[in-house]
Amino acid sequence: MPHRSGSAEGSAVRRSLTFGGPRNSLKLKGSIPFTSRLSAAMHSGTLQQTGYAPVNGLRIYYEIHGLANLERQSLVLLHGGGDTIETSFGHLLPILARSRQIIAFEQQGCGRTADIEDRPLSFEHSADDTAALLKHLNIQRADFLGFSNGGTIALQVAIRSPQLVRRLVVITALMKRAWADPQFWESMKTAQPDAMPAELREAYLKVAPQPENLESFFYKARNRMRDFKDVPDEAICSINAPTLVVSSDRDVMRPQGAVELFQLLPHAHLAMLPGIGHMEITSQRHLLVPMIERFLDSEG
Repeated sequence: MPHRSGSAEGSAVRRSLTFGGPRNSLKLKGSIPFTSRLSAAMHSGTLQQTGYAPVNGLRIYYEIHGLANLERQSLVLLHGGGDTIETSFGHLLPILARSRQIIAFEQQGCGRTADIEDRPLSFEHSADDTAALLKHLNIQRADFLGFSNGGTIALQVAIRSPQLVRRLVVITALMKRAWADPQFWESMKTAQPDAMPAELREAYLKVAPQPENLESFFYKARNRMRDFKDVPDEAICSINAPTLVVSSDRDVMRPQGAVELFQLLPHAHLAMLPGIGHMEITSQRHLLVPMIERFLDSEG
């Protein structure tokens, strides 16, 4: 990601948090589309179960990867805004599923989960949907890994349903407007569907039950960020689950925002990745997987 100046950076920032981050969508002539390659890699050997869960008026699509492990909690993956399971976690999920059970699902209007027309998107709704899905799956406690909007949702789960959360890993989890540049929030007022990265558009059209709803879904996702309100310090400080805060010095989230989140959380660790833009973070499996596994498996 470029430094925080100029119109090119503003465009990248506008795309990043609304839809989880634009990865490299370049395709060579005759090559297999990016999302198809990710899906094939992700589902090779780890997928145990798929289904649709009746949750708060939704039919939430979910996947269970890996085998249940008595020594490790299940890990719930919460994808970025407008993403699918594959586009957020295609690089990480197959490796993490080797040693623990993974529960991944697609949130309201995302991927294979159909939208509810008159229900706006909100982080609070998504947190409650997450809790209801785990109840449906008879999972009483779990670890959580959230990327971008999914990181914000993970923290909302810890605030609203703390009994469900053992440990948290949150990547670019905005909880306050000051943690991103003012131009990012300004861009949310006018962002149009052509700002959606080609990779995410392709993934949506490939699996969505109502692909014709792409434009209306874009505006709902944009408006969730446009109307974003700060989460009070008291609510963040109430999170007692040990939390690994991950960000980058080239992220949509300002480094000082990640530091402030780290300082507000009572039991937190901070990892700042150097020189990696928002769109590349979840592809850095060589950096993230050892860090995530060590944190989730630690006793302290």
